[in-house]
Amino acid sequence: MEKTAIYPGSFDPVTNGHVDIVERGLNIFDKIIVAILRNPAKEALFTVEERKEMIETSLNRNSNVEIDVFDGLLVDYAKKRNAVAILRGMRAVSDFEYEFQLALMNRKLNREIQTVFLMTGLRWIFISSSIIKEAASFGGNINGMVPPIVSRKLKEKFGFITPSDE
Repeated sequence: MEKTAIYPGSFDPVTNGHVDIVERGLNIFDKIIVAILRNPAKEALFTVEERKEMIETSLNRNSNVEIDVFDGLLVDYAKKRNAVAILRGMRAVSDFEYEFQLALMNRKLNREIQTVFLMTGLRWIFISSSIIKEAASFGGNINGMVPPIVSRKLKEKFGFITPSDE
C-alpha cells in the first residue's frame, strides 16, 4: 500500500526550508501532496495559481510529489486523498506549541490520520515566508534562501525587476 502524506501550508511563497521538508519527507513516504490552503481570510502576496507554479518548478515536477489546493478541514482533505499522515515542518521551539495544538485537534477529528513532524534543516531554521517577503520588499538579497523562481517572482512583485528585464 502506498503511503501518502499531506504537506499543508499557504506557501506564500515556498522557501528552501519547505523544499527541504518535502525532499526529506520522500525518504519516509511514497508520495507527498503539497496542499496549498485556500484561505480567503488571509491576504496572500501571490495567487494560488502563482504559488502552485512556483512549487511545481521548485520541486522539479517530481513524480512522487503532487501539488494541490484545498479548503476546509485538513483531516477531511487528507481522508479524501487517502493519506496516512500530515507532514509538518518545525523550525524552532516557538513553532512547537502551535503545531502541537493543531496535531491534537486533527487527531481528535480523525484518529486514523497521523501527524509527522520534521525539524527543518539547520541551514533553513531562520527562514519563514514572512521574513522572506519582508526582506524582498526592501530589495534584500534572498538568493539561496528560496528557489530561483521565487526570488525572481518576488523581485517582479516588488518592482525590482520587470518580466521584460530577463
